[in-house]
Amino acid sequence: MEYSKTYTAKDEHIDFQNIMDGLYYPFYMEWCRHDYIKEVLGFDFIKEAENGVNMVLSKYTLQFVRSLKKGDEFVVTCSPLVDKTNKSVLHFKQTILLNNKVVTKAVFSGTCVGANGRPFLPENLLEKLAGVPEWDGQL
Repeated sequence: MEYSKTYTAKDEHIDFQNIMDGLYYPFYMEWCRHDYIKEVLGFDFIKEAENGVNMVLSKYTLQFVRSLKKGDEFVVTCSPLVDKTNKSVLHFKQTILLNNKVVTKAVFSGTCVGANGRPFLPENLLEKLAGVPEWDGQL
């Protein structure tokens, strides 16, 4: 169930060292993850929010392996993972690849929150995640 998108490092994301500033890597991962969630899982953030359901992050872990430079064309991947013990938490394992080499790897974890403030995953989302592997806790 891996999903990927290709991006180019934007000039305004490059710092004085001529590498991409570290704060932008999670943004590219977010763009890919949001597209995956909408296109593959069918969860429309705007429509769901209008219905009182918000998908939110609870944490993420990110590891930098190498840097991107101005103009680099790179691939961001996204794969869903379910939680072993908490059925209301969904994880997304993501990587940024440059020439098929890992630049950054991360796991983003989140849930949905309804009007009552309690975490849950909507039934239609759970159906689409049937058979998705469990997260083993590793990046």
